Formats: sequence, structure tokens, C-alpha cells
Amino acid sequence: QLQLVESGGGLVQPGGSLTLSCVASGFTLDEYAVGWFRQAPGKEREGVACINRGDEESYLESVKDRFIISKDNAENTFYLQMNSLKFEDTGVYYCAAEYITFAIQNMCEREALWDDYWGQGIQVTVSS
Repeated sequence: QLQLVESGGGLVQPGGSLTLSCVASGFTLDEYAVGWFRQAPGKEREGVACINRGDEESYLESVKDRFIISKDNAENTFYLQMNSLKFEDTGVYYCAAEYITFAIQNMCEREALWDDYWGQGIQVTVSS
């Protein structure tokens, strides 16, 4: 079965950390761009962190220096390490993978490019 499955979400206090994981099954990630998106209540989904086929990372401005995206092709998994979490980081987080043979800049800002695989979404709640 071709799918992405997220894990690692939950409830965390402001200033805390969480690491999300996204495991791919049925296909290998080494030929895919990968990314994390989120949707806060009442807001549109936005790109948070992405790695393109050139292995270039891009981040939403509000998470730079706090979040780190990484990819482990051997484990067929990618991650989002979230540090110094804020209330406004609350939302449903989705992982996505897009088969592409060349590097595209700013893929996180171009959600229309991501139409291959999406995870089911996982809740992250930052609350005291």
C-alpha cells in the first residue's frame, strides 16, 4: 500500500519540543521532495518546512531557527523537529511527498505542486 503515515504529535507546553515522523511505505523517498504542512483552526493550510530534490531546505519564516526538517532515505522516513514551540504552532500537521526529478525553489510556498502523497494529518497542540 502506497502511503505516508505520521506519528509523534500530541500536547506540549509553550517552549517545549516535539519531533514528528513520516514513514513512507510502498515507494522510496530518495526520488521525492518531502515537506511538512500545517493547518491551524480557521486558517488555510501552509507549508512549514520542505526539502527539494536538490536537498535544499526551506522554512516558513515564523518557524526558522526553531524547526528542522530532515530526511533519512535508509529508513524511508522524514522528520520535523520542533523546538521552542509557541501557541500559534498549534494545528494539524501533514507530511507530503512529491516525485520530481529536478530541484524547484520554494516548494513549501507552492502547495499545488504536491499531489502525489499526503499523510492523514496529526494534531499538535501547544497549550499551558
